[in-house]
Amino acid sequence: MTEVIRQITVRGRVQGVGFRAFVEFQAIKLDLEGWVRNRRDGSVEALLAGPEAAVAAMIELCRQGPSASHVAALADEPASADALNLRRAGERFSTLPTL
Repeated sequence: MTEVIRQITVRGRVQGVGFRAFVEFQAIKLDLEGWVRNRRDGSVEALLAGPEAAVAAMIELCRQGPSASHVAALADEPASADALNLRRAGERFSTLPTL
């Protein structure tokens, strides 16, 4: 099983609609590691780490988002393991403050 780390940025109506909570819930359900946060530009950014198939499934879920959201674009790029250090100590998946 191949482990991957991807960083995504989601744009559209993705703040104030439960998008971060959706990402955290789905990521924990898929047993992924990482974090999610709002960005000041109105986007949501997430780091997703785990088995390749689970990360790919999570990215597809983020393309849809929760029912109140509207995803206009999703950028997806490789990330390094160092980015996992932004999580809160002891958490597999964290919701971080706005950047």
